[in-house]
Amino acid sequence: MTGQGGPAGLAGLRRFVRPPSGQPPSGQQPSVQQPSVQQPSVQAGALPQPNEQIGRDTLPASETERCELCAAEIPAGHGHLADLEAASLLCACRACYLLFTQRNAGRGRYQAVPDRYLADPDRVMTQVQWDQLEVPVGLAFFLRTSRDSGALSGFYPSPAGVTECQLDLQLWQELAIGYPLLSAAADDVEAILISRSDDGVEYFLVPVDICYELAGRMRLNWHGFDGGAEARHSIATFLRGVRDRSRPYRPDGQDA
Repeated sequence: MTGQGGPAGLAGLRRFVRPPSGQPPSGQQPSVQQPSVQQPSVQAGALPQPNEQIGRDTLPASETERCELCAAEIPAGHGHLADLEAASLLCACRACYLLFTQRNAGRGRYQAVPDRYLADPDRVMTQVQWDQLEVPVGLAFFLRTSRDSGALSGFYPSPAGVTECQLDLQLWQELAIGYPLLSAAADDVEAILISRSDDGVEYFLVPVDICYELAGRMRLNWHGFDGGAEARHSIATFLRGVRDRSRPYRPDGQDA
């Protein structure tokens, strides 16, 4: 990821959220409140460049990426840290990444984003069940934060960025009873990705950093009203990579 600033000073995933209809535009009064903490001295992670390597970004050979904590050079396939205070992602060298694999390391501010992909093909979600969530698109991801009393947020990527959608939390919890993978994502660093198409509904547990990649693909490749062939191919490639990397989910936790 390259460290590029976002609109209205927002960093990470939150800087791609645009206000719902009727809300003031970004730059006046954002729909997502920024944390009332001082921003870190390191530059917050920006959107990964779309590429064929799921969840890991690449740069031209002439550019060198560095760890955003210690400034060490890092390879293209580096890991990421979630900065829970700034609601952003940071690129990290292996040593810094491993420092924050424990939940309470660094007073809980940083958390390593795991490289875990899970699917639950034995429990097939129906179109009717998906429609109950009233998400207005066919591709969305859902994140739970360890702060704000464990709030769950739904997002869907669009050509204008990432839009936050309102969820009926009771319906989500009821759905998770029959589909336990929905409640298996680690707070802050993993997401539930759900894709609905004419072929049915697929859902996965994924690292949160690939949600950045998905948003990047949409922003880069979308053209016209329906996105065009390039956008459809890019999203299909993205989902194929997620399928290929996903292991079967086991409720006993042995898939971790």
